[in-house]
Amino acid sequence: MISDLRHAGRTERDATQLIPTLRKALQSLDPALPFVNVTTMDEAIRQGLWASRTGAALLSVFGALALLLATIGVYGIMSYTVGKRTREIGIRMAIGAQRHNVFRLILGQGLVITGIGLAVGLVAAFFVARYFQNFLFGVGAGDFLTYVVITIVLSTVALLACFLPAQRATKVDPLVALRTE
Repeated sequence: MISDLRHAGRTERDATQLIPTLRKALQSLDPALPFVNVTTMDEAIRQGLWASRTGAALLSVFGALALLLATIGVYGIMSYTVGKRTREIGIRMAIGAQRHNVFRLILGQGLVITGIGLAVGLVAAFFVARYFQNFLFGVGAGDFLTYVVITIVLSTVALLACFLPAQRATKVDPLVALRTE
């Protein structure tokens, strides 16, 4: 008798179309032979990977939310800093600083903080990734391309988050800034 039918039906066509034909062929051999839980190999693989794919999708959503929160945080800190430094910026502009100089000053300070955060984060990620290497699929713990892409994405996000406060700092009126206490 046929004891293992896992390799019994191979085809180049859509495998689901062959199920009725396989059922008839097996029932002609032995009508009492059960023919249940028939799936294609693609379906079995898809079902087996469901938990991993769902986890990856969930982690992607959480990663996107973390990136959004980081962007809002950097923007908030830079906005707060520019607000607190309005008088200083006004004095700088009153004694001759150009708008592009103020813009570069604020943007540069934001990017210095970002650079420090990226350096610390990359070093920490490199060491922590060793512990989570078994959970990484298709990416090694020391994958250089992944670190480069993450650095570029985070730098771009930080640049965008610093841009609006720096732009707002260039619009500070020196007279208004000097009158406020």
